Amino acid sequence: MKTWTDKLNSGVQHEVKPVPVNIAGMKIGEMMLVPTARQVDDFIRTLPKGKQMDIQTLRQSLAKQNGAEVTCPITTGFHLRTVAEAAFETYQQNGDLDAMTPFWRVLSAQTPTISRLSFGTVFVTEQRLKEGLKD
Repeated sequence: MKTWTDKLNSGVQHEVKPVPVNIAGMKIGEMMLVPTARQVDDFIRTLPKGKQMDIQTLRQSLAKQNGAEVTCPITTGFHLRTVAEAAFETYQQNGDLDAMTPFWRVLSAQTPTISRLSFGTVFVTEQRLKEGLKD
């Protein structure tokens, strides 16, 4: 069975393609980034300590960086979980909080993804409090 870290490092390439249907605020024909988990991870790693970003802003920023108008919300949601789970796997292996992707700067108590995390919400809440991030 693949680990979350395996999924994060799958080597899949991102795509930029037209939005097939009007959905989630995207209009048919707009150029949409379908990001990779690694892209989402790399982007989150650029967020400085004490700075948070909501998922909508993350999606807009990823789209702009990749020459697209929008970013797929469904794929982004899947990858946010992959990033968080892979980061926590790494943390469990080495105990180095500074080496892990700070996914808590994007995920909060209001983010649907947080309820799906295998390690629960306490860790995320603790990290957000340590950095002074608001839910």
